[in-house]
Amino acid sequence: MKARALLVVAALMAAAAPARAQTRAAPEKRQTAVFAGGCFWGVDAVFRHVRGVTAVVSGYAGGGAATAHYDLVSTATTGHAESVEVTFDPARVSYAELLRVFFTVAHDPTERDRQGPDVGSQYRSVVFYGTPEQHAAAVAMIAALERETAYPRPIVTEVVPLERFYPAEAYHQDYLAHHRTSPYIVYNDLPKLQQLEARFPKLYRP
Repeated sequence: MKARALLVVAALMAAAAPARAQTRAAPEKRQTAVFAGGCFWGVDAVFRHVRGVTAVVSGYAGGGAATAHYDLVSTATTGHAESVEVTFDPARVSYAELLRVFFTVAHDPTERDRQGPDVGSQYRSVVFYGTPEQHAAAVAMIAALERETAYPRPIVTEVVPLERFYPAEAYHQDYLAHHRTSPYIVYNDLPKLQQLEARFPKLYRP
């Protein structure tokens, strides 16, 4: 009887092994978020240093495919905003945490159609939501920041549905990492990384 019981257990374990292997091999669920907050170089750099973010792509959102090119977007006539697509693991960082980083570190959400030295509608502040849950979270975050009086001026960030995201040209990707000594980067974007580390030490990834 004991031997028979051992054979039954072995058979059950063998049958379950493929299922366990498939569970282990299944890729972790990823989600994406799209934000626009001025020149995409700095926003891109900030999210690359957030724990749980697995990929960041600089690009364009808000306009059509035919005009999703830097020279055209720079004319401020295409409807596009310089944007970043953030892929993240929600088990390690939540969408709400990404929103908090976006609003408090990555850019100034009270500046309309500009960020620092960059002026034009392509530099406007936008949360492009992909799901009803993202829409609700963005609206709730803005309301919370306004209750906290986080800024001396009203938040002007648009919250609009994402139609499509278009990756930017290759030379814009991970721009800060390749141009750390550029005066623009030193003055405008490296301080954002310092703020990220100081304000969100548990989220910061070197």
